[in-house]
This record gives sequence, structure tokens and C-alpha cells, in this order.
Amino acid sequence: MFASSRKSLAAGALLFAFGGCTLAPSYQRPDLPVAENLSVAGEQRSASTAPREAVIDAELGWRDFFVDAQLQQLIQAALANNRDLRESALTIEAYQAQYRIQRAALFPSLAGEGYGSKQRTLSGDNYVTAETYSASMGVTAYELDFFGRVRSLKDKALEQYLAMEETYRSNRISLVAEVSIAYLTWLADRELLAITEDTKNIEQESFDLIEQRAREGLATQLDLAQARTSLETAKANLARYQRQVAQDLNSLTLLTGAPLPASFTEKKPLGEQMALSAVPPQLSSQVLLQRPDIVAAEHELKGAHAQIGAARAAFFPAISLTANAGKISGDLSDLFDSGTGSWLFSPSVSLPIFTAGRLAAELDVAKISREITVARYEKAIQTAFREVADALVASETYREQLVAQKANLVANQEYYALARNRYQHGLDSFLTLLDAQRSLYSARQNYLNLQLAQQVNQVTVYKTLGGGWKERRQSVSALE
Repeated sequence: MFASSRKSLAAGALLFAFGGCTLAPSYQRPDLPVAENLSVAGEQRSASTAPREAVIDAELGWRDFFVDAQLQQLIQAALANNRDLRESALTIEAYQAQYRIQRAALFPSLAGEGYGSKQRTLSGDNYVTAETYSASMGVTAYELDFFGRVRSLKDKALEQYLAMEETYRSNRISLVAEVSIAYLTWLADRELLAITEDTKNIEQESFDLIEQRAREGLATQLDLAQARTSLETAKANLARYQRQVAQDLNSLTLLTGAPLPASFTEKKPLGEQMALSAVPPQLSSQVLLQRPDIVAAEHELKGAHAQIGAARAAFFPAISLTANAGKISGDLSDLFDSGTGSWLFSPSVSLPIFTAGRLAAELDVAKISREITVARYEKAIQTAFREVADALVASETYREQLVAQKANLVANQEYYALARNRYQHGLDSFLTLLDAQRSLYSARQNYLNLQLAQQVNQVTVYKTLGGGWKERRQSVSALE
């Protein structure tokens, strides 16, 4: 019966050592330090007055959001070739390897060793030769993790790896957004270039007309000088937008990490790009918890809890085990004969008695680090709340602003048509026509820039809501 009890105790000790207890505090996710809901606009709206369109889906993938086939091709190329993203992926692999190193400390390491020596010494008047040979296999300085120190360090390494994995996902979403914004900017600059070319042609026609009228004595030299000024300004703007279009292509090439496809120059109006459907008047703040940066911050917080467990375990004895078994002989040919067996069993215990407060200070540091990490986690949520709220408010107001800007553009087109007609009939001065031309050019620019700002804001909504990729994170159990 005593032997049976002893076996049970041994089995219990092994379970305790390998299954491990931990002195880390239990983890509880902090409450959201923000309002329960994200309002679409700064004022409350009733659901009955909200547009009844498709809403943002937390599981919406970038292919479902960015429907332009040309843009999808660019995003796919960037995800495959962007060097910054590749560096981030390699960093994940390094953290995963570091985790595996730390996890390996939970298990004993078996090592084989062979040794041989031959020594000749003078004993009296004679030389004596002594030989020793051995071969053994065993465990060296394996720490029995009774108090969970090694397991806590393993848990911290795991959380650091998972946090880096979320950082990688955040980088993916940021890259998708960067490529999309660069693509939209290229479309906008190309349309601005076309508008500027049209304006330059109009200015050239006006200049030619004024020049002809000046020769006929129907226009003054002042009118001609004003027409030349307007024409040269249009030419300067044309060169500026030509430069910007070329630089936009260079930016896209860098982001995609590869030459742009041959079909890339296909013309697509900016206004025909993706249109984000209206969101509900109240969006739960819980959606913020799917953002990769928030998930990464929570993994860092869990890692801080594990560090406390390791600091607490340092107050308790550290038990290490060294053991081996093998063969030893004075003659190499007899090394593996019977009767040459040897074994070693050498447990050791290290108990901290006086550390001048070092262990207590290390525990205090771990606790303070946890509080710092809590503050960072809460700040990350508050920052995310503001980013999403700002983007949602902008989505609502951009629609209203575009309607007003469109009306302004129509009014300027009518103003220009009337001014040109009145000037040709001698009812108004050229100064009025020149003002109408400049106003129309400015209105067309402003409307297109506002379209770009709205599209960029839609990309921002996608980014601030965490992208919504569909592939799920690898389960922690698969890494254990």
C-alpha cells in the first residue's frame, strides 16, 4: 500500500511539474472606456430616418469592399510583393521561433555525451598510463516548474507572438488602404489633368479670340494681357498635374512592389469607384474589439499578467534535476561490456534567502508594467473610438457637401455660358468672362477634390473598423 501511495505522489508531482500551476493573476478584460455606441453623426438620429441600405459588416473582406477589378489587382500585387509587409511577416516568424524556444524549457532536454582521456604520469621510477572512456545519456539542469515560473515565461512569449501576428494583420489593412488611396489619388489627379487641359484649351480659344478682336480694334491691350495671364496660368497648372500623375504612378509602383500591369492605364472615372453603404445610426462600440491593434494591445496585457506570475514564482525554491546513465571503462574495447554501467542522479534546490529587496522590486516592476499596459490598452480603444467616430461623421457630411458642391458647379457652368455669350455680343467686359472662366475651373477642381476626399474617407472607415478580413486567427491550442 505504501508503494502504491508513493507512486501516486510521484505521478501527482509529475502532473504538477508538467501540467503546471501558475502564480499569474487571472486575466479579466478591462471594460470599454468609451460610450456603448458610435454615432454616425454628432447628433442622435432615429432609426426610422436612417437610409435603409446595406450596413458595414465586421466580416467584410477587402475584395467585397474594393470592387474595382483594377484596384483589386493592385492590392493583390501589394500583398504579395510589398517589402515592408514581407519584413513584418518575417518578424512574426522570429517571434514564433522565440516562443518555441521558451516553450521548450518546459520539457527536459536529453543529451548524449562521449568522453575519453589518456594520461601518462611518473610514479616513482616508472611511467604509468591511465585511460578513461565513458558514454552516457541524460538530463542536465532541468528545472522542475512547480511554481509556474517557466510556464509564465512561455505564456508571455506566446502573447508577444500573437500580438506581433495582429500587428502584421494591421499592417496588411494599412497597406490595402494605402494602395487604395494612392489609386484614388491617381484617378483624381488624372481627371484634374484632363480638366486643366480643357481649361487650357478654353483659355487658348479665349486668347485667340481676344487677339483677333484686338487686331480689329474691338478689344484693348489690357484684355489681351489678361487673357495671356490666364492662359499661362493654365499651362503652368497643366505641367503641375502632369508631374503629379507621374509621381502617383511611382508611388503605386513602390507600394505594389512590382511593375504596374500593362492594362493599368484603363480609364475609370473617380465617381465610379466603391461606394460605402450607410451605417446604422447606432453602431456598437464592441466592433472596435475586432481591430488588430486593439487585439494586439490585449495580447500585450495578457503577457504582462504572465510576467507577474514569473516574478511571483521567483520567491519560491527553484528545483533543478541532473541525471544520466551510461558506461565507463578504463579500456575503450571494454566500454560496452557488462559491469561497466554508471549512473548519476543529482537534484538541486535553490532558495532565495536575502536579495536586498531585488525580488520584491522585480514584482513591483511587473505589476506597474501591467498597469501601464492597461492604460495603453484603454488609450488604444479610445483612439480607435475617435477614429471611427470621425470617419462616420465625415461619411454623413461629405454626402451633404457633395450635393451643395455639385449645385455650385452647375451654377458656375451657367455663369460661364452667360458671361461668354454676353462678351461675344459686346454686353460685358472681358474681365467678367475671365472671372467666369476662373470660377468654373475652381468649381470643377473643388468638386473633384471633394469626391476624392469622400472616397478616401470611405477607405478610412474600412481601415478604422479593422478591415474585416474573413480568415480567422490560428487557435492558441494549435500552438500549445
